[in-house]
Amino acid sequence: MNTDFIDALQEIETMKGISKDILIEAIEAALISSYKRNFNTAQNVRVDVNRQTGVIKVYARKTVSEEVLDPRLEISLEAAREISGNFVLGDIVEIEVTPRDFGRIAAQTAKQVVTQRIREAERGLIYNAFIEKEEDIVTGIVQRQDTRSLFVDLGKVEAVLPLTELMPGEKFKHNDRIKAYITKVENTTKGPQIFLSRTHPGLLKRLFELEVPEIYDGVVEIRSVAREAGLRSKIAVHSRNSEVDPVGSCVGPKGIRVQTIVNELRGEKIDIVRWSDAVEEYVANALSPSKVLEVNVFENEKMSRVIVPDHQLSLAIGIKGQNARLAAKLTGWKIDIKSETQAEQEYGRPRSLTDEMQQDSISID
Repeated sequence: MNTDFIDALQEIETMKGISKDILIEAIEAALISSYKRNFNTAQNVRVDVNRQTGVIKVYARKTVSEEVLDPRLEISLEAAREISGNFVLGDIVEIEVTPRDFGRIAAQTAKQVVTQRIREAERGLIYNAFIEKEEDIVTGIVQRQDTRSLFVDLGKVEAVLPLTELMPGEKFKHNDRIKAYITKVENTTKGPQIFLSRTHPGLLKRLFELEVPEIYDGVVEIRSVAREAGLRSKIAVHSRNSEVDPVGSCVGPKGIRVQTIVNELRGEKIDIVRWSDAVEEYVANALSPSKVLEVNVFENEKMSRVIVPDHQLSLAIGIKGQNARLAAKLTGWKIDIKSETQAEQEYGRPRSLTDEMQQDSISID
């Protein structure tokens, strides 16, 4: 190797961000193994690569001993003092043993080391870039599919989207563009591995953050999300500014903002409800689009009993209990729904909630 090689390492440092000194240290360590392997020796050696000229030298390291038991590892005091009169017992003597044709081996080894380190550095950069995007949305191109997963090209890396993380009925083909949520980023021996999802509630949350400027700016907060992917979702929002309507902000002019998200999620129904720190109001809002007459809260059981008009009972419960189930997930409270007639029979006539409470929720198909 020569100064051209050192210049090349300097260029790699500039372009790839890998320290020249770290590369040289890795080359020196690899050359020790190459020397021992190619020259079948058990000597204790040190390899030195000159940082300016690129000249490589191999030195055998021997301990100065009173009695030499292994000449490969030890040297007598007399022999050591022929090299320098300053040596004493226990010192390490270095004797150059660079083979005549070691340059060829060194060049090949150095190339392998540099290639490997560049690959590792690039993997590290990719990992660092995507670990910052964990729990965020990415857009990629579908490359292929096997029996368990879709493989999505994200530019510098291929991500895995398990088929179980697709919404019901979703199908993608080669070269389709796809938006997905990064659920996990792992740093493996084969490089970074990225896992995606189309069913995660975080996908819905991030889509709203992208489409609603008030959420992106922090004026409107998403307090909770409940989702049955591909079917129906509920999202609870709150405004930090009393003059900004959180529900209206998410719906957008003529419903354009929420409709964009509905289209991305292939028609998934989305209920946007106003969050409230009053549990009764929050639970009533969460059961949108059903109207609610009364909510009774039982703190110890973290359960609420909800009374709805007779004709609204099936709407409140939803198909196969979906609406009630999502409302419970959204609020974190168990919800027991009764019709007005059932409530009159069991508890007496219920009080009615104010109309204002009912205006705090909206259902978007």
